Amino acid sequence: MAPTVPSPARGRVSPRPPAPRPPLRPCRAIRPPRPVLFPPASVTRRHRERDAIVTACSKPRRHRTRHKSMNRFRYGPRLAIPLAGLVLLLSACGSSEPTSGMSSTGGAEAPAAGIAGADSGTVAKPQVGESQTDQSKTSQVKVVPQDRAIIYTAEMTVRAKNVTVASDRARQIVTAAGGYLAMEKSGSYSGGEGSANLVFQVPPGVYPSTVDRLGKELGTRESLQQNTEDVTEQVADVESRLKSAKAALDSLRTLMKRAETIGQVLEVEREVSNRESELESLQARQKSLASQTSMATLTLNLVGPATVIPEVEEEPSGFLAGLKTGWSGFVTAVKIALTALGVLLPWLLVIVPVWLLVAFVLRRDRRNAPAPQPVVRSDETEEEDPVPYERS
Repeated sequence: MAPTVPSPARGRVSPRPPAPRPPLRPCRAIRPPRPVLFPPASVTRRHRERDAIVTACSKPRRHRTRHKSMNRFRYGPRLAIPLAGLVLLLSACGSSEPTSGMSSTGGAEAPAAGIAGADSGTVAKPQVGESQTDQSKTSQVKVVPQDRAIIYTAEMTVRAKNVTVASDRARQIVTAAGGYLAMEKSGSYSGGEGSANLVFQVPPGVYPSTVDRLGKELGTRESLQQNTEDVTEQVADVESRLKSAKAALDSLRTLMKRAETIGQVLEVEREVSNRESELESLQARQKSLASQTSMATLTLNLVGPATVIPEVEEEPSGFLAGLKTGWSGFVTAVKIALTALGVLLPWLLVIVPVWLLVAFVLRRDRRNAPAPQPVVRSDETEEEDPVPYERS
């Protein structure tokens, strides 16, 4: 039975109405709470306090154990740097060793491979792709047999009393040997000093004697550099490919006569054009090889008595070559970086101040903006006591 309270007005006892029941809340298992993209400061502070309470529990302390594999990984780089330096040093020493007795692939045989000059007698040392500088006053040259396709090139410097007279005499010697002048560059200076650069084409049969006469009759020979290249395999390969291309072209032309449809004719014509272009390329290559092997190239440099000839420095090898290449690459990279900086500097002088001004304005507006009001979720509000009915 409900409790009763006395009424002061009439002296009666009236029953108190039951307290209203709180409103039902939705079950979270049925409808999860909506996620908040930007929670207010009060909610984030409450979450941090909750996390602090949860994480305040003591956890078992873990003992640090160091494994051998970690020690190896730790000391590995310290050992790798000295080993890498040792490997580079050994490779540099190995590359700087002389490589005597080696020849290029497809080169001529050693006894009759090239042209050489020495103080005493005839020496046939240089092979295909190798060059030789002879400082001696007399030389005798041998030529390989005629069944090999060899390209002969030579460059000789002669100091003459009169460059103009020596140049005319060189033309006479080469013309008498059956050669001709391919290119000439000359210049005269005050006092009769001058220099001339002559490029001759000489038949291979008279090439040794022509080189010997030019070195003796024009003046004092200062240097001689000769080179031979065996292209016998290249000539044979070009000839074989030429025969195959001609046979294939003849077959295609025969097939074109038997074509019945327009599609077949167009396809065969396309293939014929491709074969013809390939054939023309092979023929041009064959003519180039024939012109190089049929005549030897001799470059003659004539200088006056007082002309200073710069010494040709030998190219470094091994570690020095690598160091020189690395330094050259570093200098090139620095030049490129400075060039790029010079291009971008005018743009940076305009863009950077504007960007700093915009960033300053945005930061000031963000500081002056009012703080957001905390939002209290409905499920976390405290329950209020029911309001009693007024006494009647």
